[in-house]
Amino acid sequence: IQISDNWPGYSLDLFTYPQHYYGDLEYVLIPHGIIVDRTERLAKDIMQDIGDNDIVVLCVLKGGYKFCADLVEHIKNLSRNSERFISMKVDFVRLKSYHNDQSMQEMQIIGGDDLSKLTGKSLSRFPPFSFPLCFTLLTLFFLFYKDIVGTGRTMKVLLNNIEKYKPKMIKVASLLVKRTSRPDGYRPDYYGFEIPDLFVVGYALDYNEHFRDLNHICVINDHGKAKYRV
Repeated sequence: IQISDNWPGYSLDLFTYPQHYYGDLEYVLIPHGIIVDRTERLAKDIMQDIGDNDIVVLCVLKGGYKFCADLVEHIKNLSRNSERFISMKVDFVRLKSYHNDQSMQEMQIIGGDDLSKLTGKSLSRFPPFSFPLCFTLLTLFFLFYKDIVGTGRTMKVLLNNIEKYKPKMIKVASLLVKRTSRPDGYRPDYYGFEIPDLFVVGYALDYNEHFRDLNHICVINDHGKAKYRV
């Protein structure tokens, strides 16, 4: 789903949201109900693509945990109601690439154990995830879950760290993709919404650890940025 640059969004008055964020937001970009419906559709697309393969899911924290949890739950529900049973293992990694609302030059990868266990395995991935892979790797489909892809620099660094262990297949899922003028912008295999180049919060997306408890995806205003700046 593509959201145009001139989309005015929804008035905050049409929705309920935490009172402690009153005055900190411009508008609702994507309501929670639309996020839920779109995530369910992505789960259906993934189920059609993976066939009878099992999945190792790597979730990128912290912003990706809501999307990952909801998408995994939809896949599990679809699996229960079909003739195919999809086995999923879930793990986590944390990336730090922003200071306030500015992308940092150096990205920090926090967490993750020895990935050499992936070598020679038939795997593919879905973001965002972490890598203490302490279970037996018999899966064929590796999913990476990520909350948002902008320039794609963060995702490329993470994928480069995984690909050196030569898993057989990797797939990436992201809730949001930001439009960028960069010709080399990364595109995940699955994504929910293409949005303008805005700094958004909510649905576990944060600004200095605030707004994760906001269900809708909203655009933060200058007052909110100043209020929670570190």
